[in-house]
Amino acid sequence: MPIDPSSSSSDDDLLRSLLRLSRDVPQYPQPKALPRGSQASLARRCKLLSALFEELLNGAGADRYLPRGASLCLREIQLVLQRFKALLADCSARSRMRLLLQSDTVASEFHDLNLELATLLDILPISELEISDDVRDLVDLVRRQSRRSQQAVNRNEEDLKSDVLKLIQQIEREIVPERSNLESIFHRLGLDDSISCRDEMECLEREIGDRVAQKWTPAMIALVGLVRYAKCVLFGASTPRPDLSAGKFSFSEQSELTVPQDFRCPISLELMTDPVVVTSGQTYDRESISRWFGSGHATCPKTGQVLTNLELIPNKSLKNLIARWCRENNVPFEVSEPAKIESSSVSANKAALEAARMTATFLVEKLVGSPTVETTNRVVHEIRQLAKLGSDNRVFLAEAGAIPLLVPLFYSTDSNLQLNSVTAVLNLSILEANKRRIMHTEGASSALIHVMAEGATWRVKENAAATVLSLSSVNSYRRRLGRKQQLVERLVELACNGPASTKRDALAAVLCLAGERENIARLVDGGVAKMAVEMLDFEEVGETAAAIVAAVSKRGGAEAVSAVPGAITKLVSLMRSGTERARESAAAALVLLCRRIGGPMVQKVAATPGVEWVIWELMGMGTDRARRKAASLGRICRKWAVASALAAGETGHTAALSAVSMAEPVVVASVGGGL
Repeated sequence: MPIDPSSSSSDDDLLRSLLRLSRDVPQYPQPKALPRGSQASLARRCKLLSALFEELLNGAGADRYLPRGASLCLREIQLVLQRFKALLADCSARSRMRLLLQSDTVASEFHDLNLELATLLDILPISELEISDDVRDLVDLVRRQSRRSQQAVNRNEEDLKSDVLKLIQQIEREIVPERSNLESIFHRLGLDDSISCRDEMECLEREIGDRVAQKWTPAMIALVGLVRYAKCVLFGASTPRPDLSAGKFSFSEQSELTVPQDFRCPISLELMTDPVVVTSGQTYDRESISRWFGSGHATCPKTGQVLTNLELIPNKSLKNLIARWCRENNVPFEVSEPAKIESSSVSANKAALEAARMTATFLVEKLVGSPTVETTNRVVHEIRQLAKLGSDNRVFLAEAGAIPLLVPLFYSTDSNLQLNSVTAVLNLSILEANKRRIMHTEGASSALIHVMAEGATWRVKENAAATVLSLSSVNSYRRRLGRKQQLVERLVELACNGPASTKRDALAAVLCLAGERENIARLVDGGVAKMAVEMLDFEEVGETAAAIVAAVSKRGGAEAVSAVPGAITKLVSLMRSGTERARESAAAALVLLCRRIGGPMVQKVAATPGVEWVIWELMGMGTDRARRKAASLGRICRKWAVASALAAGETGHTAALSAVSMAEPVVVASVGGGL
């Protein structure tokens, strides 16, 4: 028979692939929990088959190739081995709990693949292959073993699954699990420390978010709460991970660790924590691309393509890869809120709710009897994390009495404990009912003022300012906080001296306080007018600063704003080059200043170089609100021009020319555009 070189080469590649697969499968990491028996038998069969593939590969020469029937059969065996490997990879990637719940399904998949392998070995023309008798016997052994494979029920697995489901039912009935029973179950699951429990929770949350097992979703939601409770009870509060939210993780300190290029945001060049895809197909970190869009751009930063819409689509596959890479390299990775379990799903799950209640009660009791700063910090960090996860957890923690225990820790000299306690209260304050609890906790306001003044880090000061912002969303508390002159002064200091993120939170809190008329006098006395005008120069906070100027001017602080040197010039400049919202607020502030102060202020505005151009540009290209404010400012200036002309005794013709002077730039601009 003539030699077919292409066929020989193809068969050679096939045999190499089969040999590699037969060696890879036995070496594959054993699934963290189950099914051990299925993998062990599969590993033995693959080792036996590797002898066949190795002998065929070593015996193949330039003048030999596989019979067609054998080649086709071996290609089918290759597909089966690839499916075996994929199933093992899937089992290794699953959470222990999900693997346990789906153990019947997984065992069935292994059984079906074993039968397919047996069938293929039955039809493999072994007599046409030049192999030794020993290898023939091994192939026959594998065939018989695969054929005898049964979908046997593993009694240990079934008992463990039953015990876990009973535990969920017990929690649903509000029965606190016995520690010994909890310890036994988690030991059998291989969850022997807080790190493995934490990884299990993250894996479960990711699977729930990706909706990989709809049938078991309620049980998996309950199991997240169960694992969290068991982690605290069995292993204590764990050592906090590095706080990614405190700043971008520094890779310069770990020169040997290089972030894969695909994991970096093209805008910030930092590791992406929430990758999203824009309509151009490019992936960016959500925070960076949102800031890009917020600054008025409607193009793809990388390609320059004009985007048809600004929709952001989560890139879950990439996020999972980044999360896995971070775990493998011990890099902190914060799961963003969209990846968390929806609070409505938890609220509808009785077992999950009761597990959360038990966890909250346990942590607060541990906090009361915590003997050392280190232990206290761990417990407070757990409370902080729990309070971050949903309104139900915030209710349970507050009802258990967490807030009065956390507030005194604001004065701690340990920077980590101070940060965790302040952030925990911030997370708790998101719930409306907890705002009242915080405001009625003795010394809470004074503790916040202390942190903003003496906090160990900018991060803790920033979170204290954010807490003030959260509490100020309630009108009555806004007035109470606004009466505290020291609180106002501390916010002003943070806005003036802090980094960008701290400035944002401090200014947002000031803006909220400025929404109450009775607070304006104390805000002015605290230097808010001067501070807000100075902040107009900072691009990242210009919007909020302009909104503060407008709010203060509207409610009685116009004179204070006008007294700040350069205020009018900066507002006009912001109208020209700020973001859309900043331009709106700057125009609104100028309108309010002119109306509150009158002629002298209008004269200042009208005398500012380029103001006519800015007004007309905003009227033609701004948002609806910006156009209205610009039009109002233009009318105010025209009325002032007419009144001034008449008061000076000018002729009607001269007055008319003065009145329309604001319109002249439009004509010039049109001519200029034609050139």
